[in-house]
Amino acid sequence: MSEQFKSRVYTDRPDYADFDSPEKFQAIISIIAKRLREHPKAICSYSGGADSDILIDLIERTRTAFNLPPVHYVFFDTGLEMKATKDHVKATAEKYGVEILEQRPKVNIVKSTRKYGIPFVSKIMSAGLEGWQKKEIPLSIADEYAQAEDKAAKRRELSERFPKCESIINFICCCNSAGEPRPNIQLVINSSKYMRDFISEYPPDFMISAQCCDFCKKQVAHSVQKEFDIIITGERRDEGGMRSVPRKDNTALCFTEMNSGQYRLRPLYYVSDRDKAWYKERYGIRYSDAYEVYGLTRTGCCGCPISYKAVDDLELIRPYEPNVVKAAWNIFGKSYEYRKKYNEYKEYRKKKESAVKGQMELSEFIEC
Repeated sequence: MSEQFKSRVYTDRPDYADFDSPEKFQAIISIIAKRLREHPKAICSYSGGADSDILIDLIERTRTAFNLPPVHYVFFDTGLEMKATKDHVKATAEKYGVEILEQRPKVNIVKSTRKYGIPFVSKIMSAGLEGWQKKEIPLSIADEYAQAEDKAAKRRELSERFPKCESIINFICCCNSAGEPRPNIQLVINSSKYMRDFISEYPPDFMISAQCCDFCKKQVAHSVQKEFDIIITGERRDEGGMRSVPRKDNTALCFTEMNSGQYRLRPLYYVSDRDKAWYKERYGIRYSDAYEVYGLTRTGCCGCPISYKAVDDLELIRPYEPNVVKAAWNIFGKSYEYRKKYNEYKEYRKKKESAVKGQMELSEFIEC
């Protein structure tokens, strides 16, 4: 029986998403050319990471082939960047003969994390736990909801008891606003296994929030990008998280019109890791030293606790840039330690459940 897909990421995907790498990139070049012709005043975010290297090469090859106007490139410096990344941004600008404008936030990563909190596990989890901490809603409402026979009535009662807390109630109870159970979506606390139990048994002693991303990247980006007709970014579905979720204004997730009247182009959205590897070899792309020398497989925001490999990656960076590692631990250290405790808790729970299951199976065997 063939596998059935329900997500619009699969059901509405364009034909080229399933092409082999050479044909896929030819299709992407055609898409870039078409959109840049229609909207020549374009800006592209360049992070210095692997996806950005593929993207800028595609754009510049397309511009040359079709004699298109220059694209404005911008690099957002969060205040915690590796020297390898900064050096690579400069080298890339020289390689293509373009200017990559560096932008810094008004509120850097140190100030934003001190004021609002630090990320934990994911942006979605951080936002949910931030709301829970601010509103001080007891986690026990999840038990009330689970035990209620009329879940819709219980959900309405919770709304009355905790007004203006709809998303937080849904997050904790793993349901929607109509009271329907939604245990398997990303927007609920138990999207990370045993998380509600863990938080209940070991409450965090620090503020959790992913607002550092808003201050250090999103707000700066909005300010810079507002003068342009089209915004080009390098998101890929294979990165997972919110980048793999269809949005109301766009099903294909490659090109969309925004509320501002601007357009957003994501040329790499259906590019897989294998496609990237093919392109890198075919065109001789060299990534930054963070990849080629340090051994990282992904950069993003340096040391961000949202990456499950953050601590391991910092150890790869340490021999080359010890001060960056020290700064990351000073900023995010509590989240690293809390995640380690959470991972240990998950393993404990899994072993415990496995032992109980084994005892039940043995009991059934003896009874037979």
